[in-house]
Amino acid sequence: MSLYRDTGVVLRTYKLGEADRIVVLMTAEHGKVRAVAKGVRKTKSRFGGRLEPLSHVSLLLYQGRELDVVSQAESIDHFRVLHDDLSRLTRGIALLEAVDQLAQEREPNLRLYQMLLGALRALAGHSGPLVVPGFFLKALALEGFRAVTDRRIECNRTDVELVAFDLDSGGTRCADHRVGTAISPEALALLDDILNGRLGQALNEPPSPATTEVELLARRSMEHHLERRLRSVTIF
Repeated sequence: MSLYRDTGVVLRTYKLGEADRIVVLMTAEHGKVRAVAKGVRKTKSRFGGRLEPLSHVSLLLYQGRELDVVSQAESIDHFRVLHDDLSRLTRGIALLEAVDQLAQEREPNLRLYQMLLGALRALAGHSGPLVVPGFFLKALALEGFRAVTDRRIECNRTDVELVAFDLDSGGTRCADHRVGTAISPEALALLDDILNGRLGQALNEPPSPATTEVELLARRSMEHHLERRLRSVTIF
């Protein structure tokens, strides 16, 4: 087995035998990695508390055929503020679940890793309603599924009022070709901010009917792409 170093965010864990745990990580250089943390469930474990979901860690691992093995784990950030707030914790877990579904094992995706880390830091810094929806929409754009919000999806016309968003086509529609979910001009403006370089501005938006529309649309878009429900977004 070869030895390598990396940094990663713990996405989830599950038990293995009586004392071990499998840890699923989104890493900077190796993509999604599944690794065994041996003896981590013992009281005297060297790094048990460092390998919990949401933790950002520096790692030394042995590469195996199917599962890698954690040799060392040093904490970079526990994101304690997320654990102390149920609403933020739930939204943080939603970020982890989405990345777990989007990332491919052992396929490097530095941009997705950076986006996840940025979203967790944003969520820890303030509790605006659009941190998770913004991440969902930007992650989908990274995957090649960027929502079209500034023109009619079927013909690219911009001289018509856009009143609905169609998940199947991934874009907005006018009143004459309405398909999908109704959407307000205010929500469209927020979508445009998120997708066109004004994410910071959107993240400072207070809760409103428009932010609720964007939350719902972003969740439905992610679930539509993944073809499964996200278990951790019931708080939205």
